[in-house]
Parts: sequence; C-alpha cells; structure tokens
Amino acid sequence: MMDEVGKGGAVPVGRGANMTAKILVVDDVAMNVKLLSDLLTVKGYTTVTAASGAEALAKLESECPDMVLLDVMMPGMSGYEVCAAIRANPAHAMLPVVLVTALDPAKERAKGLEAGADDFLTKPLNQAELLARVKSLLRIKSLYDEVTRQKDELAQWNRTLEQRVAEGVEQLEKVGRLKRFFSPQLAEAIVAGGTDDPLKSHRREITVVFLDLRGFTAFTETADPEEVMGVLGEYHAAMGRLILSHEGTLERFTGDGIMVFFNDPVRVADPAPRAARMVIEMQREMVQLAAGWGKRGYDLQMGAGIAQGFATIGGIGFEGRIDYGAIGIVTNLAARLCGEAKGGEVLLAQRVRAALDDAAFRTEPAGELTLKGFARPVAAFRLLAGSHKQTPGRPKFA
Repeated sequence: MMDEVGKGGAVPVGRGANMTAKILVVDDVAMNVKLLSDLLTVKGYTTVTAASGAEALAKLESECPDMVLLDVMMPGMSGYEVCAAIRANPAHAMLPVVLVTALDPAKERAKGLEAGADDFLTKPLNQAELLARVKSLLRIKSLYDEVTRQKDELAQWNRTLEQRVAEGVEQLEKVGRLKRFFSPQLAEAIVAGGTDDPLKSHRREITVVFLDLRGFTAFTETADPEEVMGVLGEYHAAMGRLILSHEGTLERFTGDGIMVFFNDPVRVADPAPRAARMVIEMQREMVQLAAGWGKRGYDLQMGAGIAQGFATIGGIGFEGRIDYGAIGIVTNLAARLCGEAKGGEVLLAQRVRAALDDAAFRTEPAGELTLKGFARPVAAFRLLAGSHKQTPGRPKFA
C-alpha cells in the first residue's frame, strides 16, 4: 500500500536520447498497482503491470521494461522467486529490480539481496524516496545500456576492421603474385577493378622503348652458361630498377632484349620525356656495368630505340599464361631503331623528338634510316646525355 502521495519529483530517464523509461509494476493487489502506476505515469514514466509472478515473467519478455517494481508477498510465485528467475536469465542481469514489502525490513532485506534485488522499499511507501530510487537505478541502467551499445559498436568495428585487413592482405597477396608476371601498375589495376578490364584489347598512344646489348651473341658463344646468366641477372636488375622508378610498363624480357612502354595501363602526362630520362639513366648505369664486365673480359654495350604512336594493347596468351603486350607499327619502329643503334647510342623517332623540350634534352639528327618493314626511309635523331661532350657516332653516358 502507498500511504504517502507527496511532492517529490523525478526527471524521466530514457532508454535513449528520446525514449521514456518503461517500468513493470508487479503486485497482486489491484489498488497498489494502480497507485504506483498512476504516480509513475504522472512523473513521465511509461508503465506496464502484472498481477502475478508468472504474468510478470511473461511481460518481461514481451514488454522489455527498463525496471521492475516487485511486491514480495504474492500467491503462487513470491517476489523473491520472481527476482531469482529474472536473474537466472543473463539477458536481464543488469535489469534494476526493487522489492516492495510490508514485512519487517530487517528480516526480509537479506532475502531480497540474496535473490538478486538491487534495492528494497518498505510499505507504506514514501513517494520522494520511491522516485529517487527509481531515478537513481534507471540512471545506472542507462549508463550500462550505453556501455553495452558502445561495446557492441566496438565489436562491430573490430569485425569490420578485421574484414578490411583480411581483404587488404588478400589484395596485397594478389598484387604480389601478379607482379611476378605483370608490371606493378598493371597488377594493381587488375586487382583494383572498378574500371575497364586492363587486359581487354584497347587502342592507345604510347611511347615504346627497346633495349638490346651489343656484343651479346659473341659473348654467349664463348662464355659459360653460368657467366651468361650472371651477366643477364646484373643487367636485368639494374634496368628493372630504373623501369620501376620511372613507372614504365615492362612488356617483356627476351634474353638481352627489353621492351618497355609508357602511358598504359596507367596514363602519364609526359610519356616521351619520361622514356628519354629513363634511357639516359640506363645508359649511365650501363657505363658502370660495362666497366665491371670489361674487367672480366666481356665487351658489352647497350643500344636503345624510342618511338611513339598508337598500338593495340591487351592480354596476349592462353588460359594459365597471359602476357600484357602492345602490337603495332610503333613497336616495330622502336625495335628497328634499337637494332640500328650502336653501343651507348639512343635513337629516337621523329614524333619522340618533337615531344621533347629542347631546353631539357639535347638531340642531333642521325639521318634517314632504311629499316626493315618500312617502305620509306625513316628520319631518326640521336639523344645526347645532358651537356657532356659526345664522341661522334658513339655517345658516352657518363
């Protein structure tokens, strides 16, 4: 029974920012239920009621209240038994339960606490005390709910992060495997997706570089296979490092021959100047390599040809083995210019020469060359290295 209907108040404690707390009132005496329910409703709370322990447990599942005001003396299940049943469910471990009784509080309080109650009120109830206890326990419940929400949110973030990390690792592994066969740019374009398939045939203007070692055939005829492979390993490592640093696409290694192109699959604003800078650095690197090889009796120099034009580019091969290749007159022209270049010389097609800034690159005419596969003589230009003095016919990059 409630004897004191007073002046105390409570600020409603919500389930969330805009939700009112719901309180389950359990008592077998209808008048007690109505008095408690009316008081709590006036103070801004939502109430649901039950007249027995069994009904209370059913309402607990269907209504999901934020707090339970539970009478101790009820037929069937006592308040202690109902409280114990509530605590037996892990989902309700932190649900505030307040036991209400007219029995001797000194004797009953211990029983209530053992049953799992959070607080204990004696009848007749004092309104101010009741509302203060309700407000306090609901505040604790609200904080617990917020911690639980944040914990769940953190767990979800962790799952998302783990998934993204796993996807990132998988992507890195894919890129790593693809880099064994394709250039880094192409490998990353294949894995990234979201755009046109880079292996699908397409037309694009590219700058093509062909490289070849002079004296290599004679070298292989006299050197042991181990020596040949050792020289090729040094040559490929040095040239490959420069290809990657200039973001060129390596089409293939063919023994001492190397084909590189620029502006595909990743577009660049300066394919011709980029190719020229790369080859100048390569010839300078070759000076060091050739000096070392010379001490071992190997006379090797590198010739290079650069051409620019449109080509058909895409995957070439069969299932299980695909190369990324460029086909067109521009690749033939670069290869033929390379074939004409002497050791230490870089020959340019006219379109490449036109794309180079005179202030940044020095060139000189190399005459018109009659090249296999071309009906007319082709104008060629010689790329000179910086401001270093050149030996006619055999420029030195040092």
